Amino acid sequence: MDGSNGILDVEDILNGDMEDRIAVLEKKVAQQDDEIVCLKTALADVVRRMSNLEGKRPGKFSPARPSHMVLPSKLNMSNGTPKKPIHNFPMAKRPSTPDHTKKITNSNSDLRRWASADGNSFPSPARRSSSLTNLSSPKPRNTGPPVSKEANYNKEEGFVKIYLRGRGITMYAPSSMPDYTISKGAQAPSQKLKLDWVYGYRGRDCRSNLHLLPTGEVIYFIAAVVVMYNVEEEMQRFYLGHTDDVKCIAIHPDKVTIATGQVAGHDRKSDAKKSPRTASAASSTSSSTEDAADDETDSTDIKCYVPHVRIWDSISLTTLRIIGIGEFERAVCCISFSKADGGSHLVAVDEANDHVLSVWEWNKGEKGTKLTETKSATEPVLAAEFHPMDHKQIISCGKSHISFWTIEDNRLTKKSGVFEKHDKPKYVTCLAFADNGDVISGDSNGNIFVWGKGNTRIHYAVPSAHEGPIFGLYVMKDGTLLSGGGKDRKLLAWDRRYIQKTDVEKELPEGTGPVRTITQGKDNQILIGTTKNAILQGSLTSDFYSIVQAHTDELWGLAVHPASRQFLTCSYDRHIILWDSSSHTQVWTKTIDDGCQSAGFHPSGTVIAIGTVTGRWLAIDAASRDLVTVHTDGNEQHDCMEYSPDGHYLAVGSHDNYIYVYAVSENGYKYNKVGRCNGHSSYITHLDWSADSQYIQSNSGDYEILFWSASTCRQVTSASSMRDIEWSSQHCTLGFSVCGIWQEGADGTDVNAVCRSHDKTVAVSGDDFGKVNLFKYPCCQPKSHSNSYSGHSSHVTCVRFLKDDSRLISTGGKDMSIMQWRLSS
Repeated sequence: MDGSNGILDVEDILNGDMEDRIAVLEKKVAQQDDEIVCLKTALADVVRRMSNLEGKRPGKFSPARPSHMVLPSKLNMSNGTPKKPIHNFPMAKRPSTPDHTKKITNSNSDLRRWASADGNSFPSPARRSSSLTNLSSPKPRNTGPPVSKEANYNKEEGFVKIYLRGRGITMYAPSSMPDYTISKGAQAPSQKLKLDWVYGYRGRDCRSNLHLLPTGEVIYFIAAVVVMYNVEEEMQRFYLGHTDDVKCIAIHPDKVTIATGQVAGHDRKSDAKKSPRTASAASSTSSSTEDAADDETDSTDIKCYVPHVRIWDSISLTTLRIIGIGEFERAVCCISFSKADGGSHLVAVDEANDHVLSVWEWNKGEKGTKLTETKSATEPVLAAEFHPMDHKQIISCGKSHISFWTIEDNRLTKKSGVFEKHDKPKYVTCLAFADNGDVISGDSNGNIFVWGKGNTRIHYAVPSAHEGPIFGLYVMKDGTLLSGGGKDRKLLAWDRRYIQKTDVEKELPEGTGPVRTITQGKDNQILIGTTKNAILQGSLTSDFYSIVQAHTDELWGLAVHPASRQFLTCSYDRHIILWDSSSHTQVWTKTIDDGCQSAGFHPSGTVIAIGTVTGRWLAIDAASRDLVTVHTDGNEQHDCMEYSPDGHYLAVGSHDNYIYVYAVSENGYKYNKVGRCNGHSSYITHLDWSADSQYIQSNSGDYEILFWSASTCRQVTSASSMRDIEWSSQHCTLGFSVCGIWQEGADGTDVNAVCRSHDKTVAVSGDDFGKVNLFKYPCCQPKSHSNSYSGHSSHVTCVRFLKDDSRLISTGGKDMSIMQWRLSS
């Protein structure tokens, strides 16, 4: 028999067997599909029967107990109690009650795109009208982006309908606008915003990010802003070229050129398309050259949203080079200029899994020239520095390693540090260089190791120099070595022989946190950055005091004083801070037991209401900080606290879908519950009071606009009857007077906050992409133009004008920054 024919016969048999198996499997899949359809149909019938028993028509919503629910894949629990099911609506983003046992690691993480209270994802709004009876005939799921519908105006009824993720939202125009027509969008206002002050510092997760410039300015960063702060003259300048979180900074040997590295940005598609509609206005300081830096950012298109390094001039604030576009994957976590060759080289480390270390000739070519790169370690890298006496040697350290790199013929070779008889630390946390060229390292065990110049072995050891890890090392001009403890909060000094100076030991206050980084200030001054986002100034012979300090956890609460230039912020870190916008200082700070979500001033300015993340809210005296009252409504966070203009009511908008109304007397010192407004099918996002204190308008997470009588807590069901009501504020993001803030493709979660000026000429919004947008007011033309400003790296959680409209305050969520803007014509 022919061998080839035999082989063919075997193949035919195998192929036939395979076809039979496939046929059997296809039959089983079809049967399972039928079973699933039957189960869905049975479920729909059960729900319909339950609705009938309750006297409700299937498909009809009851605000307190909805019949249409998204069935979660697993039971959602909060403190051991099952949470309410979430309606099948697209929800506007509001953070759930935070877990304070978890540590924030990176503001550029997925936390920026967080879900709503129960962490469920929500289907396309196009499916909302489908009843459960339709489950028996499943349709292909549309996984693509929602189809954008154009806004339209019903002249007969006098309302505008805009669409957010396919859902129509009706907004009634005032009777005073009978000739209203939809145009292509209002022009941007003539007024501009100019960054005036930045409150805060990023010390919780960044290292070696505090330096002193020859100009006497302290340079550091927070969010997407690099701040140059002259403490003596009380002035700040800003470099605003970055598009997202700045993660590292390096100073060139000339002390003028600065390099800063950033994380991966938002990469928002609409950013590439916004130029026809949005008039981009660069945020600036007193120096007009900062406008050039922002203009350059705008012209570099979407590529600037990938990790990269920007090299810029600290005098003119102009960008000299943008290097590494497309070269880094996650974030630039470490950078350093070479010293021995005059700073012609730059080393950078990517935070991605391979922790690629690259060396650049940064001033060669328009985008710099990469000389070499290599995978540096499988574990995190915390520092990478050129040796100050050898431009061909780089030292890097991190988790379980310290590495000595040599550059030869544009190639990197590595030698690992040998710990020999010493215990290998879990982390080598920081580096410094002695006058003689020795490398000094601090580690998580509290040890100081000295590595001889050109050697990979420990030359000298100071075991257990600190109780707990050492986070900062710095060699002063006189050769004194300073070490900062990450647990014991101590600052210690060592002579050239590494013998501790027993007469010098400073312990930092507990409120400012342990040492993160150390640098020398003016004369004999020392600057310390801490893990609680504070910058301290002092000396070895005097006490340390805070020159910069703000919040240390996600920030949502913001309220402005009704009569002065003060404002208040509160955060998940449980701190409440009253600020003076003129002196840029803290008036007072108070710590409470719960994380804070929202705040509001009584019209008299004497009392402040604080909403927490636990369902409690409290009122405190604005002068003495004494507790006035404490109430509990539900067990979920209170997203907004708004007093009525006459001060006789307080409305508390909660995450449990209710608005709680209290009667207020004795100038804000006595509270009696009136009732709760029950009608929203999702959590409350924003509130406004009418000018006569009789009505409330509210928005919710499913884009509802509802109206209420404050004295009875009953819903005003006729929205058209409220069209001519004058509102004392405009904090609701949905409404006729602000319908133009929603740009093409907006999904209803993009805009977190809005506020109009007291003179009613402009309105400002804060969005999920770190932008503060200035519009004309009223902004009632869909897709209106705006002046857009960068600075925040996280979602902008709140915006408020001060009483005299001279300043605007904006808060960042995960970036924890507070930015103060000057409004100018």
